[in-house]
Amino acid sequence: MSQPLKTELVGLADISDIGLEAWLASAGYSLRESRPLPGDVSARRYTRLTGADGVTAILATYPPEVRNICPRFLRTTALLEKAGVPVPRVLASSCDEGWMLVEDLGPQTLGEWGQGRSWSELGVWFERALDLADRIGRIPVKELDGLNPRLGRELLLRELAQTWDLFLQPRGLTGDETLTRALRSALDQICANLGAEPPVSCHRDFMVRNLMPLADGGLIVLDHQDLRLGPPAYDLASLPNDTLFPPPAVEEALLAAARIDPIQYHRAAAQRTLKAIGTYTSFALRGAERHLPLVAPTLARCLAHLSRLPESAPLVPDLAEAWAAVLEA
Repeated sequence: MSQPLKTELVGLADISDIGLEAWLASAGYSLRESRPLPGDVSARRYTRLTGADGVTAILATYPPEVRNICPRFLRTTALLEKAGVPVPRVLASSCDEGWMLVEDLGPQTLGEWGQGRSWSELGVWFERALDLADRIGRIPVKELDGLNPRLGRELLLRELAQTWDLFLQPRGLTGDETLTRALRSALDQICANLGAEPPVSCHRDFMVRNLMPLADGGLIVLDHQDLRLGPPAYDLASLPNDTLFPPPAVEEALLAAARIDPIQYHRAAAQRTLKAIGTYTSFALRGAERHLPLVAPTLARCLAHLSRLPESAPLVPDLAEAWAAVLEA
């Protein structure tokens, strides 16, 4: 843990909790101003604090219903630091109160910074991300005991249930009764095959929106409290299938560099992309619509991965027809 920031308390702007004010002072942080940061629908809240000396930090606030995430974040921070994975420094924490102060790494994730940039420029960042994913995957399995539920067959299927209930069925995208049954069976087989693999340590959301590029070329891993055991290809499947979608040649190069079984990669990517669509839909139903533009390209990625799998390839022509309206949106 880094040394506390030594400044003098001057005021809390939109932060008015007296206990929080005292805690920040005890951590040596003097606040000049604060600004809430946008989020999705998580109960966690983030605020960028600016100290009297101009140094900024991020305050994470954990309400009672999600307070158990705070000690988990501290544990995964320690595990990742031990594995040589750069993560935000925790400057101070009080999980009993639901407060954590972490270093401010800047305003743009790799997903935001990379918008509109060429793949010749983005490629090096993905290579660095692959190295970090490899380090995460090498964390000994026993060190994750009791941390988070394993990403096995049951949980993989449960994630897809949200997509089925909120997106596919309401829009009539499961086709006729025959296609519906066949698609359910294919997804069940895909998740069963993923769940049958010996698990490794996974970030669980290893996507470009959870990676922060630094000016010196470094890459920091964010939002890592869901670290858990899962399929060996899962983190790799998350990286190129969210926000920044590489062309086939770049994707194939990443797959070759990672030395991951291509079939298992496509299985994990099919599950991951379909799961993500359910997440975007759930967010939108609760008023957070900023990810809706990702639905069509993510569904197209899902279809491409399904076309590469023995469980689902025969269904792809019918799925393409059933999903045409969304894919063309």
